[in-house]
Amino acid sequence: MHGIARWIDKRAEITPERIALIGEERRLSYLEMSQEVNRFARLLADRYQLKRGERVGILAANSIEYLLLLFAIAKLGCIAVVLNIRLTPRELEFQASDSGMRLLIAEESFAQAVEQFSTKAGVERVLWMERLKTAAAGCSAERLDDDSAGGDIPFIICYTSGTTGRPKGAVLTQANMFWNAVNNCLAIDITSNDRVLTLLPLFHIGGIGLFAFPALFAGGTVVVPRRFDPEQALRMIEAHKISIVMGVPTMHDLIRRSLNFHETDFRSVRWFYSGGAPCPRELISFYLERGITFGQGYGMTETAPTVFMTSREDCAKKPGSIGKPVMFCDIRIVDEHGRDVAAGEVGELLVKGDNVMKEYWNLPEATAAAIREGWLATGDLVTRDEEGFVTIVGRKKEMVISGGENIYPLEVEQVIAELPAVAEVAVLDVPDPKWGEVGCRDRGQSGHGTG
Repeated sequence: MHGIARWIDKRAEITPERIALIGEERRLSYLEMSQEVNRFARLLADRYQLKRGERVGILAANSIEYLLLLFAIAKLGCIAVVLNIRLTPRELEFQASDSGMRLLIAEESFAQAVEQFSTKAGVERVLWMERLKTAAAGCSAERLDDDSAGGDIPFIICYTSGTTGRPKGAVLTQANMFWNAVNNCLAIDITSNDRVLTLLPLFHIGGIGLFAFPALFAGGTVVVPRRFDPEQALRMIEAHKISIVMGVPTMHDLIRRSLNFHETDFRSVRWFYSGGAPCPRELISFYLERGITFGQGYGMTETAPTVFMTSREDCAKKPGSIGKPVMFCDIRIVDEHGRDVAAGEVGELLVKGDNVMKEYWNLPEATAAAIREGWLATGDLVTRDEEGFVTIVGRKKEMVISGGENIYPLEVEQVIAELPAVAEVAVLDVPDPKWGEVGCRDRGQSGHGTG
């Protein structure tokens, strides 16, 4: 398998004039993208002596340059540490220190935070994005030999906090990203004709894997707004003839509530896709009733991220389901003893495939606990119907056992969320002397209600 940066170089040969990236201020063809990736890679290798396997932090909002950096880092065989711009300096310090990054590339708007954590975390050098762009412009655009031709080397560290304890750095390889791209392209037929609107942040694996990298793998176009804004999203859908819009349920809800929604021309759109959280059925129905195909999937940081997707044929047939596993990904649904459960029964979801992470960074015990005999334990509780469609019912750690009965907060939340007067809902459990634990009806009170 070849390294993922080869996608861009090869596209520069095959379809050099086709548009690869569209930002708020400029656009790049595949030839131009290849040239800029090579300039960035030469700068990092020649001036800053980056070696294969070294970690490079990125602290920035979405931009064309962010994607160029990711491919440049891949070309050098280095590891990108994507930092969440919403974290506190203390949280950023932990991730920078834990990953052992020597170099941090950041936008100057985050200078105050960088000053607070970089030295403490042992970062040797901070490069400001604007200055990096200027310096790279003076480098040769001649193709740099790919130092990651094997593909199986680590490419990115994405920190995921989980539900307890310290954040864990999920290490995803270039091979993981390749198979995620293949899985996504096959699942929803991403082609070179598609124009993908990237609303999710690139510091999450969702922004990278859904569907920026798959679209570039297919030779399509990725449109990159700086930040999510529903009004801007609608303008971009119309102006750039967007065909795929990926977001979390909150984004899709804000888009539909926009005053300009009903005036927007959606004829180019063939998919609105949702992930990252369970999507209310009412929201799914809203789009479907307006003739807009709306799909829902499931993934994790640890799976690069896609595991499930709904097809065009099934998105209306099975609203609320996360669909079926993608082509090159296997699943099991097991009970507490590791035995496969029957259709309709609740069990924990296990995942296996070449999209599953290599490890948690510097956490061999956590890795061994999460991946057993090649199967990743997700901690999510699901059911599968007779036709093979899977539905999430909750998290293993959040299940409430009341009087010997299992109660899944997510199922209760989804019912409450259907009420017109409810904007957001969370079901919590509290101890109860009679039932063991029960749902929380009101803050500070116990009983069988929810609140």
